Amino acid sequence: MKNWDQFLSPYKQAVEELKVKLKGMRKQYEQASSHSPIEFVTGRVKPIASIIDKANQKGIPLDKLETEMQDIAGLRMMCQFVDDIKRVVELLRNRNDFEIVEERDYISHKKVSGYRSYHVVIRYPVQTIHGEKKILAEIQIRTLAMNFWATIEHSLNYKYKGQFPEDIKMRLQRAAEAAFRLDEEMSLIRGEIQDAQAFFTKKKEQQENT
Repeated sequence: MKNWDQFLSPYKQAVEELKVKLKGMRKQYEQASSHSPIEFVTGRVKPIASIIDKANQKGIPLDKLETEMQDIAGLRMMCQFVDDIKRVVELLRNRNDFEIVEERDYISHKKVSGYRSYHVVIRYPVQTIHGEKKILAEIQIRTLAMNFWATIEHSLNYKYKGQFPEDIKMRLQRAAEAAFRLDEEMSLIRGEIQDAQAFFTKKKEQQENT
C-alpha cells in the first residue's frame, strides 16, 4: 500500500457522513417527542496497524482490502433496550442511500465468547472529485450493556492476543450472561423507565423556559 491517506480518505468521508445521517434519525424522534430507539452513534476508521493485522490473520491481500474487509469503516448504534435493536435494523433496511450487503445476528446466535451484537454490512456511495466510489462499511447495533462487555473483551483480547486464560474466558462468559440478564430486566420495566425519562425531559425544558 503506497498511500494509506489516499486509500482511507473515502472511508473517513463515509464515517463522517453516516454519523450525521444516523444521528439525524435520533433527532427526528426527539422532534416528534417520541422514544428514540437510538441512544447515540459513534464511528471510526480502523487504524492502519489494525487493518494490516487483520489482513494477515484472514489472509487478505492488501490489494483486495476494498472488497474483502468489511469493517475498515465502522459505525456503532447504541440502544437502551434489546427490542430497540430490531427497530433500528428496520430503519436501516428502509433507507435508500445505501445498500445492505449482509446481516449477522449475534444476539439470537451469540458467539462462543458470549459476544452479542447485530451487524449490518452496507455498501455506501461516496462522492469524490474522481466520481462516485462505493465502499463497504459495518454498522454494529447493540445495547449499552452489550457494548460495555464488548469493549472490555476487546481490550483483553489485545492483552492476551486472543489466547485467554481459562479462568478469564469463563468470567467473560458469565459477565456476558449477566449483561444480557440486565437487558432482559430493563426490558420488563421499559414502560416505567420511558415514563421517568419523559418526565425528566419535560421538567428540564420547563426549567430552561422559566
